Amino acid sequence: MKPLPPLARLPMLALGVIALVVGVLAGLARLAVVVPEPMAAQAGAHGALMIAAFLGTVISLERAVALAGAGRHAFHWPYLAPLCAGLGGVALLSGLPLAVAQALFILAGALLTAGSGLLLRQQAATHLAVLAVGAACWLAGNIAWAATGVIPNAVPWWMAFLVLTIAGERLELTRFLPPSPPAHRAFLLIVGAQLVGLVVATGFDGAGLRLFSMGLLALALWLLVQDIARRNLRQRGLTRYIAICLLAGYGWLALAGLLGIAGGFAPGSPLRDAALHAVFLGFVFSMIFGHAPIIFPAVAKVRIPYHAVFYLPLALLHGSALVRLVADVATQLAVARAAGIANALALLVFIVVMVASVVRGRRT
Repeated sequence: MKPLPPLARLPMLALGVIALVVGVLAGLARLAVVVPEPMAAQAGAHGALMIAAFLGTVISLERAVALAGAGRHAFHWPYLAPLCAGLGGVALLSGLPLAVAQALFILAGALLTAGSGLLLRQQAATHLAVLAVGAACWLAGNIAWAATGVIPNAVPWWMAFLVLTIAGERLELTRFLPPSPPAHRAFLLIVGAQLVGLVVATGFDGAGLRLFSMGLLALALWLLVQDIARRNLRQRGLTRYIAICLLAGYGWLALAGLLGIAGGFAPGSPLRDAALHAVFLGFVFSMIFGHAPIIFPAVAKVRIPYHAVFYLPLALLHGSALVRLVADVATQLAVARAAGIANALALLVFIVVMVASVVRGRRT
């Protein structure tokens, strides 16, 4: 199966970007920032738009491209996963019955899991197994949301989807510097602990959430030690930029694990907002900032030449995320609101920088 032409992928990417824009504005509405009414009306769907619609779309699109390059299939069915995720976001925004959006997200998760399983069947490798488990966690989270009607029930599973997807892709890159057998076994034990914690945490059992959080902390420490990013700090240009993004993200993941161990992931905890955004903002978006100059060219077939200005949105992201975390813990709502606006500005600046880099790449 040949990958879809880049122009055919762009509509799916556009659906993800729409979910991102509305999701960010809906998040600001949750902080009592005045935003257009249609976006404010989506405040309750902030998490679903950001994770299931935006991240689900872009991750499954990237995996569909990888699957198309690895397989020999007559149809482009893996691309149905990002299409369904993007359409799920549209369904959320258009006022259709919630069940329609949930069904589309479930279908997207099932397709991504099937595609990941197919890759694993073609090549038995630990990183592919982790990617498949991560996809299954997204599916499980979508099912949990549909079954209960409560987004927080899906959040731990969605968190595992993102964390394991990133860990699997980083593990794939360590094939050039493979971990020792004891380190490999430790990685499997850490992932297993996270999964056990997820299952036990069904219904927000405190012990399960703490076990899951211990897994997050252990995984962050494992990545800090084993990831080639630590060695790439000595390089220059894009390689060094990516390494800084990754290592900063691992720091956020470790902090999220510590907050979770302190009970931060439990509903009603005063640490919940800080713990969730340590993962979804500090960790995940640091990974996005770091990988976008590589993944976006592979998906859209464009050049993104490196420039030192890449550090501007990265610094704004981490600075504002840190201020927001401190404000959350100190219950300084006005400061948290200002930091949230800066978070959104960091994403906007990042998009502008990437678009400008694409334009510059076309001219050179």
